[in-house]
Order: sequence, then C-alpha cells, then structure tokens
Amino acid sequence: MNWQTFTQIADRYKVKATYQDREDLRQDIILRLAEVATNNGQKPFTELAMYRVASYVAMEYWHQQKRLLTTTSLNEEIDDGEGNTVELWETLADDKAIDLDRWIDAKTWLAGCPKRLVSIAYKKVSGKPLNTKERMYLSRYRYRELAKRQKSLL
Repeated sequence: MNWQTFTQIADRYKVKATYQDREDLRQDIILRLAEVATNNGQKPFTELAMYRVASYVAMEYWHQQKRLLTTTSLNEEIDDGEGNTVELWETLADDKAIDLDRWIDAKTWLAGCPKRLVSIAYKKVSGKPLNTKERMYLSRYRYRELAKRQKSLL
C-alpha cells in the first residue's frame, strides 16, 4: 500500500470539513483508501479511483453533519433580530392567535360584498338550511366569481 499517496489525497480533501473535524476526516479518508485497496483484489487501484473514494468519504461526512441535531433544547436562548435574547419556545407560532392580516382582508372583503350574500354566509355558518332562492343566488354568485378568476388567468 502506498501510504504517502493516501496521505496526500486525504490532505487535499480534509479542507472540505469544518475546522474542528478536519483531522478526523483526514484519518477517515486514509482508512477508507486502505480498506478499498485491500479489498480491491488484483485490480489496479488508480489515483483517480482514490480521489473518487475520498470524495465519497467527504460526502458521507456532510451527510452525517446534516443529520445531527443543532438545537438541544427549546429553552436555548437566541437573538430575536432586534438585539434582544429570547428563549426558542417563545418564537413558536400560536395556533389560537388571530391572524390580523387575514382578519383585515376578510373584513374588507365582507364590506364589499352584497348584503344578501353576507346574510347567506351567516346562515350557512350558523348551520341553518338555505331556501331555494338563497341557494340559487349563492350558486350564481360563485359561478360569476369563477368566471372572473378564469378570465384573469388568461
């Protein structure tokens, strides 16, 4: 085995790791090259193949790094972007909170709707059955809105 060549190739690829893991990656590459050289049988183990093996070891290193958890606790303090430190759990979204943007949009939309359509909507929300005229009015309004949206797509 040509340990000098293995070391030279590993030195080229060790810079692909984070600073604290460079020597570990170098050793992993050397060991993998030696392992492949012994398991290669009678076939020649070219320098190009050694570079390929080293690149795979570096790729495996980053695959493992991606799988590691970076956050250990929800009580970990982070910067909120305004210079303050808050705990991570305080940044989680609250499902019960009112989405103000959506609420304002809905209120604006309802203000521009026909009053009859608003009364039909309240009736549907409360679970009361619609009569025939109300169902027909709702159907026509939906059809008109669908036609507007389809025209805007063209």
